[in-house]
Amino acid sequence: MEEFGALLIPAVLALAVLRLLVLPIRWFFKLAIHAAGGFVCLWLLNSTAVFTGVAIPVNLVTVLAAGFGGIPAMALMALLAVV
Repeated sequence: MEEFGALLIPAVLALAVLRLLVLPIRWFFKLAIHAAGGFVCLWLLNSTAVFTGVAIPVNLVTVLAAGFGGIPAMALMALLAVV
């Protein structure tokens, strides 16, 4: 029984450490996917700027806001760009 405990405790600790290391990688990929979606949305909006007169600068803050905020964030940024 002592051998089982001697093997179980390091195995559980190794799994816990591995999980803690994988979690930031997941957040990074989620951030990258949302940023790519925000960039595409801003690019589509800025490609119609000739017709609408609304152009939002493409930078890290606007890309992340568009990626995580979705359409409401895009609408708010468009309203702020007009004013």
